Amino acid sequence: MSVDPAFAAVEDEFRENFTARGEVGASVCVIVDGRTVVDLVAGEGWEPDSLVNAFSVGKGLTAAVLGHAMETAGVTLDDPVTRWWPELDLGLTVGQLASHQAGLPALREPQPEFVMYDWDAMVAALAAEVPWWAPGTAHGYHTNTFGFLVGEVVRRATGRSVGTLLRDLAAPLGADVFIGLPGEEHDRVVPFTFPSMEGFVAQEPANEHELMIRNGYANPRGFSGVGVINTPAWRRAEIPSTNSHASARGVARFYAGVLSGDVLAGETVAALTEVQADGPDLVLDRPSRFGAGFQLPQPERPFGTGPRAFGHFGAGGSLGFADPEADVAFGYVIAEMGPRWQNPRNRALLDAVTSCLA
Repeated sequence: MSVDPAFAAVEDEFRENFTARGEVGASVCVIVDGRTVVDLVAGEGWEPDSLVNAFSVGKGLTAAVLGHAMETAGVTLDDPVTRWWPELDLGLTVGQLASHQAGLPALREPQPEFVMYDWDAMVAALAAEVPWWAPGTAHGYHTNTFGFLVGEVVRRATGRSVGTLLRDLAAPLGADVFIGLPGEEHDRVVPFTFPSMEGFVAQEPANEHELMIRNGYANPRGFSGVGVINTPAWRRAEIPSTNSHASARGVARFYAGVLSGDVLAGETVAALTEVQADGPDLVLDRPSRFGAGFQLPQPERPFGTGPRAFGHFGAGGSLGFADPEADVAFGYVIAEMGPRWQNPRNRALLDAVTSCLA
């Protein structure tokens, strides 16, 4: 573990998360101008190279893999999705699909138990689903389906999965980020504590919107990781929206590689981070803002020092992002579900980083 004295405030807030804000296990890493200035870990069972389920942090990693497909397989954000995936005929571009505009955040009919482990079955079900809203007319967070939708475009275009391409991009950086964790890495994983969703799942939806929300999280069973998150089957599977495994150091190194041009060309990053959707979110019932896969800062949930930052939060407070204006790459991963929206733990770390850069 290490902290540059100029970033001591970040360590102070990291410690305060444990003493005053309920943190039980976490790691945080900050890289500035290519130099690691914060690399901290704490909690029972945590080591500097510990991995943990980072949830939707994986969506930002998937966005980078989409960028790789743009550079190597001829995909463009203006392509009709049907160029690569004819069965998903929604009248959308790849950019719209990658910015939560497809209207496919959930599957209506009950799905076989744990079918999220079966890639072909999931993408076939999504291609056959009737959208919950007219595609391209609005956006709503595709909590667990995003990775299958974007990942299938990547697979059709490149012939390879998101997870295998991610390893090719991350390995030269020494970045421990995975979608589909090899069995030999499982001993490094810190268990994640997930609260029960039994009441949420058991409650009968009163309308179509409530059905969409419930099914988006819990159809099929275990879709969000509930009850399965610490199992070998969950860790091995490729569920790019939800089951990324990473260390904070790995997340920060990956985003530092994006900033340096080692992962993607600058023009690709610029295309992926151009605003595609901004405003009321039909799933989250609050504002959200997206490029093509990357979350972008918004007044209600800022990160970075300015509007050009890009990355992705994960459920419970985890976060990975790059800030081109300050040349900052940031990774933060956690051991249990904290507040999902305006999380005080990541907020304290972010504010401390900003103050240290001033």
